[in-house]
Amino acid sequence: MKLDMPSVIKPFLKLLVFVLVLILLINIFSFFVVINPGERGVLLQLGTVKAVYEPGLHFQVPLVNNVVVMDVRTQKTEDAVDAASKDLQSIEGTVALNYHVDPTNVDKLYQQVGLEYASRIISPAIQESVKASTAKFTAEELITKRQAVKEDIHKILEERLGVYYLVVDDVSIVNFTFSEEFNRSIEAKQTAEQNALKAGNDLKRIQIEAQQSIESAKAQAESIRIQGEALKETPGLVQLKMVEKWNGQLPLYTGEGGMLINLPQVR
Repeated sequence: MKLDMPSVIKPFLKLLVFVLVLILLINIFSFFVVINPGERGVLLQLGTVKAVYEPGLHFQVPLVNNVVVMDVRTQKTEDAVDAASKDLQSIEGTVALNYHVDPTNVDKLYQQVGLEYASRIISPAIQESVKASTAKFTAEELITKRQAVKEDIHKILEERLGVYYLVVDDVSIVNFTFSEEFNRSIEAKQTAEQNALKAGNDLKRIQIEAQQSIESAKAQAESIRIQGEALKETPGLVQLKMVEKWNGQLPLYTGEGGMLINLPQVR
């Protein structure tokens, strides 16, 4: 039985054509790169930075050019920190940082730091900034002046990260924790302040009540004085008051031999 060579070769030719077309398409697509919104592309030509691509479709030469895509949207990182206060109290806590890469300087950031800027630059900067800031405040001030501490950390981070074209959007102090001894001292101080406040309030209340008693006594004495003056000037006032309060009943008198005599009622 003879094989028809064209019929045998034909499927292989189709497969070969398909592979060649696929390779061509892949090569065609490799001439273009898409930069999405919120990204920038750093164009490298044989390892040298040549340009920064904005979002959109861009042409490149395969093997000669390479595009490194960098995110310029706001990113968040949280770091655990260890520091000390102005009065040498040990502090542990967590600080959150929102930041973004300066879109106009992504090429410089890539040249100077690379893509590992979060671990190389940002984390050490957070540690150093928190230590520098907490050293300006006592442990108690770190609690009572939290907003001022946050603003100080924000300012220091701006200075440190700005050198590397990283923009600070916001800083948050997630928490600060102190030693057990410090916590007990704060609790004792608060208790003492509350007791002092209560004692002060009690003293004020006693003074007010005493003053009220004095004023009441003065008022009663003045009332008695006025009534005494009135009685002196109007002797008949006593009889008038008695008549006003009399209920119409005469008192009982005891006669001789212990007999009770009921006086007739006045009609």
